[in-house]
Amino acid sequence: MKIRVRVLLPLFVLSMVLAGVAVAQEPAQPAGPSQAEMEAMMKAMSPGPEHQQMARMVGDWGFTSKMWMAPGAQPSESSGTVHAESILGGRYIQTTWKGNFMGMDFEGHGTEGYDNLAKKYVSSWVDNMSTGILYTTGTCEQGGKVCRQAGSMIDPMTGKDSPWKSVATWTDNNTFQLEMFGNDPTGKEMKMMEFTVKRKK
Repeated sequence: MKIRVRVLLPLFVLSMVLAGVAVAQEPAQPAGPSQAEMEAMMKAMSPGPEHQQMARMVGDWGFTSKMWMAPGAQPSESSGTVHAESILGGRYIQTTWKGNFMGMDFEGHGTEGYDNLAKKYVSSWVDNMSTGILYTTGTCEQGGKVCRQAGSMIDPMTGKDSPWKSVATWTDNNTFQLEMFGNDPTGKEMKMMEFTVKRKK
């Protein structure tokens, strides 16, 4: 009996040692995010006052527009509609613009938001008169009355990258003017489009 115990006891100790070594060699489990990190992520993903301000765009609108093809030229005029809705829990505003430009039916789709991390308003735009996506970023001033955004796009006439900017000026929550600027053939900035937009009753 004593011989058996003497044999089994060292084996038991050895097995415990080997088990400890095996546990020690297992890869450490990654730690989850800390409370501070969780709070930062929640703050980054939550709609704030800027998103509430953007919500004034939600609804149905009518517009009249002017388009200038060259400096000093007479503008062509047209009209159309805008439908805007809030998506993804109030984080973005999605708009659909429809009208007629230069005798052709026009449709454009915009997505607008506010990036809590970049501290900037952001937007993307696509339409049936191009094959690219226009990205712009900007800021709002005077309590959201004037919002400016800027980006760049390839000029179809020159094939070169060209700056693009817009200025939205709100008279009240039911009326705003949207001006768009690009470069003329000499590279000088010019107003290309102007929209007067009013909420439908």
